[in-house]
Order: sequence, then structure tokens, then C-alpha cells
Amino acid sequence: MAPSVFSQAAESGIVKIKTIAARNTDILATLKENSSEVVQPFLMGCGTKEPKITQLCLAAIQRLMSHEVVSEAAAGNIINMLWQLMENGLEELKLLQTVLVLLTTNTVVHDEVLSKAIVLCFRLHFTKDNITNNTAAATVRQVVTVVFERMVAEDERFKDIVEQPPPVQGNTNRRSVSTLRPSAKDAYMLFQDLCQLVNADAPYWLVGMTEMTRTFGLELLESVLNDFPGVFLQHQEFSFLLKERVCPLVIKLFSPNIKFRQGNSSAASPAPVEKPYFPICMRLLRVVSVLIKHFYSLLVTECEIFLSLLVKFLDGEKPQWLRAVAVESVHRLCVQPHLLRSFCLSYDMKQHSTKVFRDIVNALGSFIQSLFIVLNTGNPAATNASTGGSGSGAQGASQVGLGAGGQGGSLTTQAAFEYRGTWIPLMTVSVQGSAKATYLEMLDKVEPPSIPEGYAMSVAFSALLDLVRGITSMIERELTKEEEEAAVRREANPDQNTQPEPGAHLVWEEMVSACWCGLLAALSLLLDASTDETATESILKAELTVASLCGRLGLVTPRDAFITAICKASLPPHYALTVLSSNTANLNNKAYSIQGQSVQIISSSSESHQQVVAVGQPLSLQPQGTVVLTAKNIQCMRALLNLAHCHGAVLGTSWQLVLATLQHLVWILGLKPGVGGALKPGRAVEGPSTVLTTAVMTDLPVISSILSRLFESSQYLDDVSLHHLINALCSLSLEAVEMAYGTNKEPSLFAVAKLLETGLVNMDRIEILWRPLTGHLLEVCQHPNARMREWGAEAVTALIKAGLAYKHNPPLAQNQRLQLLLLNPLKELSNVLHADIRQKQLESVLQILQSQGDSLGPGWPLVLGVIGAIRNDQGESLIRTAFQCLQLVVTDFLPTMPCTCLEIVLDVAGSYGLQNQELNISLTSIGLLWNISDYFFQRGEAITQELEREEAALQKQAQDKGEPLNRPFHPAPPFDCLWLCLYAKLGQLCVDPRPAVRKSAGQTMFSTIAAHGTLLQQPTWHIVVWKVLFHLLDCVRKSSTTADKEKIESGGGNILIHHSRDTAEKQWAETWVLTLAGVARIFNTRRYLLQQLGDFFKAWEVLLDHIQSAALSKNSEVSLAALKSFQEILQIATPVKDSAMPTDALAAMGVHPVLIDPLSASGPGRPLLRSNSMLERLTRYNDAELQAPPPGEESALEDAALWWSAWNTWYRTGTDSTRPPSGGTGADRSFFIPSQPYLTALVQIFPALYQHIKTDFSMEDLRKLGVILHGGVSIPISSDASPFILPSYTEAVLTSLQEAVLTALDVLQKAICVGPENLQVMYPAIFEQLLLFVEFSCKPPQYGKMETKHVANAKYNQAEWVALNYVPFAERSLEVVVDLYHKTACHKAVINQKVLQNIIKTLRMPLGLRYACPSESTWKLAVSSLLKVLSTGLPVARQHASSGRFDTMWPELANAFEDFLFTKSTPPDNVSIQEFQKNEAIDVEVVQLISTEILPFAIFIPKDFVGQMMAMLNKGSIHSQSSSFTEAEIDVRMREEFSKVCFETLLQFSFSNKVSTPQEGYISRMALSVLLKRSQDVLRRYVDDERLSGRCPLPRQQVTEIIFVLKAISTLMDSLKKTQPENVDGTTWAQVIALYPTLVECITCSSSEVSSALKEAMGPFKDFMQPPLSRVQNGES
Repeated sequence: MAPSVFSQAAESGIVKIKTIAARNTDILATLKENSSEVVQPFLMGCGTKEPKITQLCLAAIQRLMSHEVVSEAAAGNIINMLWQLMENGLEELKLLQTVLVLLTTNTVVHDEVLSKAIVLCFRLHFTKDNITNNTAAATVRQVVTVVFERMVAEDERFKDIVEQPPPVQGNTNRRSVSTLRPSAKDAYMLFQDLCQLVNADAPYWLVGMTEMTRTFGLELLESVLNDFPGVFLQHQEFSFLLKERVCPLVIKLFSPNIKFRQGNSSAASPAPVEKPYFPICMRLLRVVSVLIKHFYSLLVTECEIFLSLLVKFLDGEKPQWLRAVAVESVHRLCVQPHLLRSFCLSYDMKQHSTKVFRDIVNALGSFIQSLFIVLNTGNPAATNASTGGSGSGAQGASQVGLGAGGQGGSLTTQAAFEYRGTWIPLMTVSVQGSAKATYLEMLDKVEPPSIPEGYAMSVAFSALLDLVRGITSMIERELTKEEEEAAVRREANPDQNTQPEPGAHLVWEEMVSACWCGLLAALSLLLDASTDETATESILKAELTVASLCGRLGLVTPRDAFITAICKASLPPHYALTVLSSNTANLNNKAYSIQGQSVQIISSSSESHQQVVAVGQPLSLQPQGTVVLTAKNIQCMRALLNLAHCHGAVLGTSWQLVLATLQHLVWILGLKPGVGGALKPGRAVEGPSTVLTTAVMTDLPVISSILSRLFESSQYLDDVSLHHLINALCSLSLEAVEMAYGTNKEPSLFAVAKLLETGLVNMDRIEILWRPLTGHLLEVCQHPNARMREWGAEAVTALIKAGLAYKHNPPLAQNQRLQLLLLNPLKELSNVLHADIRQKQLESVLQILQSQGDSLGPGWPLVLGVIGAIRNDQGESLIRTAFQCLQLVVTDFLPTMPCTCLEIVLDVAGSYGLQNQELNISLTSIGLLWNISDYFFQRGEAITQELEREEAALQKQAQDKGEPLNRPFHPAPPFDCLWLCLYAKLGQLCVDPRPAVRKSAGQTMFSTIAAHGTLLQQPTWHIVVWKVLFHLLDCVRKSSTTADKEKIESGGGNILIHHSRDTAEKQWAETWVLTLAGVARIFNTRRYLLQQLGDFFKAWEVLLDHIQSAALSKNSEVSLAALKSFQEILQIATPVKDSAMPTDALAAMGVHPVLIDPLSASGPGRPLLRSNSMLERLTRYNDAELQAPPPGEESALEDAALWWSAWNTWYRTGTDSTRPPSGGTGADRSFFIPSQPYLTALVQIFPALYQHIKTDFSMEDLRKLGVILHGGVSIPISSDASPFILPSYTEAVLTSLQEAVLTALDVLQKAICVGPENLQVMYPAIFEQLLLFVEFSCKPPQYGKMETKHVANAKYNQAEWVALNYVPFAERSLEVVVDLYHKTACHKAVINQKVLQNIIKTLRMPLGLRYACPSESTWKLAVSSLLKVLSTGLPVARQHASSGRFDTMWPELANAFEDFLFTKSTPPDNVSIQEFQKNEAIDVEVVQLISTEILPFAIFIPKDFVGQMMAMLNKGSIHSQSSSFTEAEIDVRMREEFSKVCFETLLQFSFSNKVSTPQEGYISRMALSVLLKRSQDVLRRYVDDERLSGRCPLPRQQVTEIIFVLKAISTLMDSLKKTQPENVDGTTWAQVIALYPTLVECITCSSSEVSSALKEAMGPFKDFMQPPLSRVQNGES
């Protein structure tokens, strides 16, 4: 074109513009209309091809365009001109700029013009100039975007106009774009051609394209798809393009990648395979990513193919770069959880569809595994870890590397994974949650890049984490939302139980089910291989999140699998914890055991890179050396704790896994439980000590507190989860229990401690877990391992204490069921046999009592049951602790417990009395029983009321059931029953084997009955007497009689036992004594109460029977005490009829004042229950008797029966105890001989008893009495007792027994004396008895055939029997006889029964023995007594002479005189002269008695007797010299005085003036002649002897005799002188005178003594030298 043309055009253009400017207000609009003309000059300028002009023109055109003053036609022209420039290769950059401005500033360019402009840009892109290329590429991208943006804008404009959908054409021709609006059509044509171009086909619309690259085409496709998804989704035509063009294209282009396998030789396949080309492959993947991201909903089937391809690209056989970009693509998917969810919905959940989602995850996992394995083995085929669909394959994979230990802080500073020697560094590839790819962005690279080591791993790792994070957070958000909505709905209408629609849940569950195996396999492996703390943390977090999600969705198997993985990672490698192995190997089989044999050695993990932080003992049966914990183990442990802490509610059964693992870790770390179950670092007890580094030491307190917090947080779990937790702890504990059997090693206490902790924090709902919790702990308490049991007990007791102390709602006081539930385990502990557990239990009881004692209420029976569950085999300390509890109860808590428990308290206290481990406790518990009885007494009324209320309720229940009321001592009222239980308990204790206990119990029992017996109702007394007292007596009697007689050496320890208690028998004796005395006392003090009972007589008989058997016991202590009791019950006198005063009445009844007092004054504010005071009662009985005699008579009769019963008992006792032994000599000590005090007591009973039976006391009874008295007195005493009974032999003292015997007889005779006539027949019997005793003076009684020694010869310490000194007794008896005879001589019975004769007969013995008597006093007393008796008796005898009653007495008397006066015994040599004279005086006295009392009354006396008397006097008057006198004594010793008196008496009666009867005279004469004859003989013999002897003097004896005779003659002479001559007989004179020559013959004697006597004899003859005058006077011869 010529320059001139050009300039003209320019000028005309200028003019035109000016004109427009001048004419129009809107310049730009007008300009646009005329734009063709305006543009023309510039186009021409460009046509010059002058660079400068061209540039100017292009600039101008751009200005126009920028002001939007270019019309459609102008635009077409501009494009054409630009095309020419392009073809000429001019101003390429300016061209591009201009096209861009033209297309972006307005929308005037359409259809072919537009396509031409686009082609122009493409053409420029393929020039040789690099800058142009790049600029053109950018421009193309921008232009393509503009085209689509226009379409979007157009849609925007038309969006409100509803259009008819285009009719669906049968032939969907690609040209069918008629329905599209203009911009849409352009876009459609453009996109369609891009597909054509990429597919290497000719474009339809972009005419003029010369060349094109696939890479660029793919980039453009990707950008359109990515930037304008709406276009494709809203317009069917575009969707159609996607489906029909894009997808097939992509699949076709992928084929080389699919077919290619690395390392395959070409020979293996018939055709050579096209190699994958990095730029295209990478771009294809980008396109696929976009397609999947935006058009998944349109291209479901196609996406399935893409995803499957993607999965295949991860295969280990693909090139590294391919795998890298594939993994980046997968990562892109992983950050889009909603997309993943759609996959799951569309594929995994459809039948017959590929499980795409699962495959993606599995592929990722396999990819990660292959990275380790491929590198390691170098042979990819060897490690084809079945990544395909099979779930079991994935599980198989999941087992790889689960047992590794170890973690970061390794030697390298860089984060990395290391596994079996393969080391893979970890890079930071993208920010969490975004998939920023590296290789997918390498659009400029043509050759595949070299992938740095670890890159693929890092991306895969990120992808995995993002996948987990995305899915879980998405599902959890939706879950939470759903739960909230459900809650709202529930609030709105609580009745409807709305279930959420299952759709959503199914998807979530399917997603989890699909992915968990792959995730677990990959994460476990990574966790095992991780050496970086942060990486480890991320992995653990991922595992935790999945586990918790599974828990929330209720997917048990995957949940357990993930938890198992964390658990394994927490423990040392290869740690033998079967629960985990089995869980991995077979997720359904929940076999559970700590000590498993099936240890799975899963991997030889890379321990070398792990930092060891702890060395400890494995928790196992066999000692297994040590195990190490690494920092990673600790980190995993913390993750586990975190899991349990935050997600406890969803753990369910997997608590078992978690807790089992924690238990092992705690064990290895050496944490031991402390107070309340919290774990504290402690020393390891056995084996090599646990070694902990400082790193872990600082962690321990944290771990410990997290552990505690974990169980504290159990309070926020719902009930079901809490049960899971408790069950898990229980099974763990069971294992620990199993393991601890048969070993004394320290057991694992983790579970027990944590059960305790869990229980303590869940007190508010303790009911729901109490039974399983305590049930298990109670089992632990029975364990043989002490430490194990100790903790079991610690836990149970701590829980019980906490439970009771906790402020429940409602409070325990109102919730009895809960309280009993809480206390029940305490009771169960009683069944445990181990002392340490019982100790713990009892200590807890003590603490509970101290803290909650006041509020136990209905729990008391349980608590008391625990205190009472004590047995003898349980050892002293246990019993002591338990007893402390009981003491506390009795001292502090009796008022707070229900009265129905009081019986239990009694029972328990009793059982402590009976235990035999600790004597002091037994004794103290008896004290407690006394305190309890006091409490009953004080609170009687309150207790009665409460018990009666209770009783009424029970009665009603029993009636409803139709059963009788079952309660001990039933008919008695309930309060009385309490007392009866108390007595029954004490009764048992009274027969305890230990003497001290028996003694104490006995005293307590009788004191209680004495002090509080008044509270009992009358019928109850019946039970007391028969069931308590008599039953006790029976038992004691039985035990005493069978007790062992072996000597007890010492009382245990160094206690010496007194000899009176050194055999069991003697100890029982004491008990018997106490018991009998107690019962007797009760009978004495409560007599009036007891008499009201119907069978008092029967009871009395039984009591007497007991007294009798005790009295006859072979034990002197028992027997004596029995008599004391007998005495006591006999002191009860019958009421005196005439007493008006009550007090006197009492005194008369023998009730001691002491007893009256406390009962009448029953204390302030303590009215006696159900009775007035005893005083009133007694006066009541009294008054009754005073007013109504008939009942009185009746009672007297009954009394008589009682007394006679007593008499029979006394008689039987006396008879048996005094009966002498039948055989043997007494050498065998086996025969029991009663003691003196016993016999004394026995006899002393009689007087009191007699007072009550005297009215009917018969002769027969008297005879019985006599036998007993005689027997008793005859009994010898043992030599060892003699010093106490016989003060000394010389003193004449009566023993108390002898006194008692005499007293008894005295009482009798006094009673007879004042009694009626008929009683007096008993006198002779009494005399008879007394006389028997008198005989003892000379003839001590024999006791059977026993040999007794004289007391002086007995040795004190030898077992010999000593005869008593009976003399004083006999003498006293004699005095009594004399005295009594004096009173009773005239009684008919006394006369009839010849008492006097008997007395004389008895006295004959001592009189006859005279000096031979054991005691001198005896014969003297006998004489004086005889004299006294005769002085009383002879007059009576004379009086009754005619009756012949006394005939037999006289000979007896004569003999007595004879025996005494002419005794055969000689006086002892040492008798002094004075003594002798005294004795002679006694003889003289006797003769005088004869002369005064007998001879004067000869008329009433038998002749023979008088003759005997005379003969005796005759004898006495001559002879009585003793042969052994000294010269000096001779005068005295000759008994001259006696002879003289005899002679005188003889003479007196010979020449008696008052001869009344010839018979009497005859007696005198006869006597005289005898006398004279005798004298004659003596004298004559003397003379003859004198002659024969010559100068020798005669024996002294003969001399004495002659002197005697001479003296007698002189006495006779004197008498004759004094007598009236008429009284003297002639023959007498003859005899007298005949004497004279003989006298004369004597004169020659030489003895001067004889001479002087002769003088005296011969002197009187002078008076008779002359014959008497009277004779002569009377003339009588």
C-alpha cells in the first residue's frame, strides 16, 4: 500500500473523528458505530509492514479497543490484519497483546472470528522464539478462560429466563449446538476442538491450526475443567462432552502407563510396550484429579476406572516418578473427605462394584510397606503384600511390624522412618490438610525427575494422616450434629423414641469398615518405624482418632485392633502379652491371658535407633530377665492413657486391652499402689532393680497422675461404659491373681488399686457397680499371696469406709438397702481364713464404729456379725482387735442400735468369753456382759417398748404365714428373753474349761440375777430356775465329777499354782462351790418369789439333791461349801404369825437387812418394772397369812414338806459321809475321809433343821441322828490337818465337831424337855448316845479298820491318820449325862429303860481302869459323876424297889465300886504324896456314899448287894498296901485313912443300934467275924515268920501288913467300946478275946513299928478285962 493512500486514509479518519466529536454528545458510542472507518487507516498502517508504523498502529488499535469503540465488523477486520502480520512473523508479541486486549475488553468477537483469533495465538505458540512461545501460551490460556468466562456471564444474564429444555435428539451429533446461546456455543466449539487436538484429531472449529502438543492441550483442558465446573454441570451439552470425549481420551492416553512394568524384558511380551511419558502422565493425573474433584457425580463409572488406575500406579512395579505423582494425586483425594464419602456410597456400598475406597486406602498402605520392603529386598515380586481387595491380606499386612519398639530422639537429627535396616527420611511435604504436590506441578519437565529418597514416603504419610483426619472429623461432626438434633427432638416430645434414619450411619460404618485394615497396617508399620517424636505423635493421634470413632460407631473389631496396635507399641518388642497377639491374629477370638505361650515374634525391629529410657522386670510367671522401655514406648503409653481418658465412654470391652497394657507398663516402670489406689514410683521388690533414666523419672509423676485422672474421669462415663471398665479391671485382676498363685513374688496390684480408685470416684452411683466390684475384691482377699490379699482387703475396706462416709442422696439413714449393700462385703470378709485380712477387716470395723457408729442403724447386725465371727484358731492379735471393737460397741453404742440387736451383742460378748486364746479378753468380756446388763436395767422401759413393738410386728408376720413365732425362750416376754439370753451366755461361761473364766462368769451371773432379777416377770423366773440355774448346776456337777486328777505343773508362763488348785479337779471344785453357793443364795433371797411358782417343791428337791451330791463329793472344799449352802437355805424361816411390823416380819423370815435395802430403794428415777419393791411383796405375803389362816396352814404344811425333804437330804448326806470304810486297813488312801470342818458343818445344820421338824421327829429319826453323830465323831483326822484342829494334846479342849455334836443333843433334850409328854420317850435314847461318847474316854472309837496313831507319834508331813483326843469330849458328854440325869431321873421312860444301870455300867470302865485311864481326869470325873448320879438315882431306885425295875442295877453298881476301890492298875510311880492323899480322899468319899446312901437303906436293897458291900468294906479295912513304897512314904501310902473309914463303916454297921431286921444284923455279924478271922491269920503268920527269920528282918511288906492289922484291931476295940453292949454278938466277943493270945505272941517281934502298933492294939483290952455286968444280970448266955 502506498504511503500516500495511507496518509489520506489517516487524514480522512481525523476529519471524521472531529466531525463526530463536534456533532455528538456521546462521542464513544458514535465512534463505535463508525469504527470500521476509524480503524481503517490503522489497518492500512499495519499493512505497511514498517515496524515503527505497525507498532504505532497496533498501539492505536489497542487504545480504541480499550475504550470499547470497536464494532463487530471492525473487530473482524482487525483480526484479519493481525493474521497477516502473524503469517509475516511481525510484531508477534504486540499481536498477542492486541488479541488479548480485543477479546478481554469486549464480547464483539464471535464464532469464526473468535476461532481465528484463538488459532492465531496457538500458531504463535509454536514459533521458534522462546519468548513468543511462552507469551503465546499464556495468551492462549487467558483467551480460553475468557471464552468460558463469557459463557458464565451470559448464563448469569439469562438465569432468570426459564427455557424449555432442548428436545433430546435421537442422534446426538456433535454439531448439535443449536440450542446453545452464542457465548456458550463458542465455548462448546473451543472445548470440543481441544479434545480433538489432544486426541490428535483435526479440529472442527479452530481452522488453521498447524501443530499442537498434547501436554499443552491437557493443560488447557485441566484449567477449563478446574476453573469452570459449573458450565459442565449445568449444560447437558458440556456434560455430554465430558462423558463422550474427555473420559475416553484420558483412559486411552493412560494405556502406556498401565501396561508398562518396570524391569520387564521386551522378550516377555510379543509387542514392545510404549514407555510411560512423564509430562503426559503427570498432566493426565492432574486432569483426573480435577475430573474426580468436580464431576464425580456425572462420571461415576468413569471415576471408578480412574481411581482403579490410580491405585495401580502406586504399584511397586511402576517407575518411581509415576508412583510419586500417583501418590500426590491420591493425597489430593485424601484431603477431600466428602469426596471419599461419595466413593464409598457409590462403589463400596453397591453390590458388584469395585471397593474403590477400600482399595485406595489399602493401596496407600501397601505403598508404604513396599517402600520399606522393596528397597530392602530388591526383588519386588517377593513382597507382593496382596494389596488387592482381600481383607485378610490386609490383615496379614497389618501384622507386619506391630511389635516394634522405639522412637525418635534417635542418633540422626533428621526425622525419618527406619525398619529392618531400611532408613527413609521424612520431609515436610505439605501443610496439614492441603495436598500441595511437587511433581504434579512440574509442567516444564519433560524427562522424569529423580525423586529424592523419602519423598514418596512423606507424601504417603501425609496422605494417610489427612485421610484419617478428614474422615474422622467429618463423621464426628455429623454424629455430634445428629446427637444434638435427637436431643432436641427428645425434649420436644419425650415419649417418642425416635431412631435416626440409618442411612448416614451405614455410610459411616462402611467407610470405617472399608478403610480400617489398610490404615491399621500402614499406621502400625509407620509407628514401628518412626524415629521422630512428632511423627510418632501424629501416628498415635491418627490411631487414637480412628479407635475412638470406631468406638462411637460401635465397630468393636476395628476399635480393638487399633487399640491393640497402640498397646503393642507401648510395650517392649516381643513382649509376651497374649491378649494383644491373639487380638491381632484373630480379632474375633478374645482369649485373654497375660502369661501366654504363643509369643508372636513379629519383627526384628530396629531397636538400635531407639533411646532406652527404662529397664524393668516383665510381669510374668517365669523370671525372664529384664525388658527395656524406650522413649517411644513411653510416648505410646501416654497416648494410651490419653485414649482411655478422653474416649473411655466408647472403649467398651477394649478396656481390657488398654488396662492389661497399662498394668504391664506400670509394672515395668515399678509403680506401686499407694493410699486410695493411686500409683507412685516405688522400689522394685525382686530381681535386678528397675533402672529408670532421668528422662523417664520426670515423666513418672506425670504418668502416675494421668493414670489417676484416667480413673477419676470414670465418674463421667455412662453406666454401661463404667461396667465395661469394672469388668476389664476384674478380669485383669483375675489374671494377676492366677499369676500370683504358688509364688511369693510381688504380684501386680494394678487392677486392684484401680478398682479401688474407680469405686471411690463413683460413690454417687456405687450401687450399680458395688456387687461386681466387691465380689471380685473379696476373691482377691482369699489369695494365698500376702501382698495380693493385703491390697484386696485394703481396697474392700477403703470402699466400704468411703461408701459409708459419702453423703448419698437420699442419705443412708433413709436408704437401708444401700447401707446393707455397702456393709455386706465387710461381713463376707469373715469367711476369709487369712489372719491379716481379718485384722484389716476388724481395723476397718473399728474405724467405721469411730466415724459412723451413731448412724449404723439396720447395719448393726452385720457389723456385730463381723465382730462376732471370731474363732479360736484365729490367733491372739486378731481376737484382741475384734474385742476392741466390741468394747467400743458396748461402751458407746448400745443406745444407738436397734434393741433387736442387743441379743446379738450378748451373743458376741459371750463368744469372746468362750474364746480360749486370751484369758484377759475372756474375763473382760464377762465384765462387758455385766455392763450390758446394767444398760438393760437402766433403759428397761424404753427397751421393753421397742421390743414389744417389734414382737407385735413379727407376731403378725408369723400369723400371716401361718407359722409359730420362732424366738429363743418364746413364751417369755421379749425383754425377759434378753435377760434369759444374758443368763444363758453367762451359764455357758460358767462351765468354761478355764477356772478364772468360770469364777468370773459365776460371780457376774449371780450378781446380775441378784441385782436385776426383780425386773423379770414371774413365769420367767421359772425358766431362770430350771433352764439356767439347774442346768448350770448339772453341767458343773458333771464336769467336776469327771475332771482330771493329774497335777498341773504350772499355769503357763511362770505362774505358780497353789497346791489347792493344782489339778483340774480342784479347779472345778472351786467352780462347783461358787455355783452352788450362788444358786443357794438365790433360793434364799428370792424364796418368796420362787414359792409363787407352781413347782417350788420340785425345785427345792432338785436343789437339795445338788447339795447332797456336792456334800458327798470327794473334794473337801466342795463338800464343805455344799454344807454352807445347805445352812444358807435353811436359815429361811417361815413367816412368824403374830408379827405386825413388816420389818420384823422380814427379820423373822431371815431375810437379811442388807437385802432389804437395795431392793426397796430402787434408785432415783428407776421404778422397778412390773412389781413393787420386794419389801412390799414380802409384806403382801405376810399380810395374806395374817388375815387368812387357812392358806397359812397350807403353807405350813408345804413348809413341813420342804423341811422334811431337807432332813432326808441331811440324813442321806450324813449317813454316806460318816459310814466307815468296809475293808482294808486304811493304808490305801483311796478311801475318802471327810474333814473335821465338814463334819462340824454337817452337824451344825441339825439344830436349825430340827427346829422345823421337831413336831414330827420320831424315835426312828433320833436313831438315824445318833448313827450319824457317832460316825462323825469317830472319824480320825489326817496328820497334816491335826495341828490346826488339835491345839496340843495336853490341853483338854473339845474340837468344834465335838462341840457341835453335843450342841445337837442339847437342842434335842431341850426340845424334849419343853415338848409334849410323848417326846419324853426319847430321853433314854439320848442317854444311850451320850454314854456311847463317854466310853470314848477309855476306848477311842474305831473308824472301820483304819489304823490310827496317837497324835504324839504322828509325823506332821506324813499321810497318817491321827486319832483325836476324845477325853475332853467324853468328859463333857459325861457332864451332860449327869446334868440330864439330874433333871430326868424320875421320868418314867428313864426308869423303865434302866438308864441308871446303863450309866453305871458305862462308868465302870473308867472307874475300873482308874490309873490306866488315858487321862487321869477321866476316872476322877467318873467318880464324881457316879456320886452325883447315885445321889439323884438311888432314892428313885429305892422308891421303885418293888417294881423290880432296878434289880439288875445293883450288881452292876457293886461291881463298879469293887472295880474302882480295888483297881488292878497301879498308880504311876511319879505320883506325889499330895496327889496320893487326894486320890485316897476320893476313895474315902465313895465309902462314905456307901455308908450314907446305901447301907442305911439296906431294907430296900437286895441282900446280896449289901453282902457284897460289906465284903468290900471288909476288904478295904484290912488290905490295901502297895508294894513299892519308900520307908518315908509308908504311912501315907498304906491308904490308912481309907482302911480306917472302911473299918469304921463296917463296924458302924456291924454294931448298928437300929437293927431293924434280923437279916441286917446277920450281915453285920458276918462281916465282923470275917474281919476278925482275917486278923487272926495275919498275926499268926507274922509270929511264925518272925521266928523263922531269926536275926534277919522280915520283908517290909509283911511288916506293913502286920502293922495294918494291929491298927485295925485297935480300931475295932474302939468301936466295941463305943457300941451298946447289947448290939454285939457273943461269938464276936469270943473272936475278939481269941485275938489276945495271938497279940501277946507278937511281943517278941524285933520291929519297933510293930511294937508301937502292938501297944496301941493291946491297950484297949484292959477295958474288957472284967466280964460285962449286963450279962450276969440278965443271965443270958
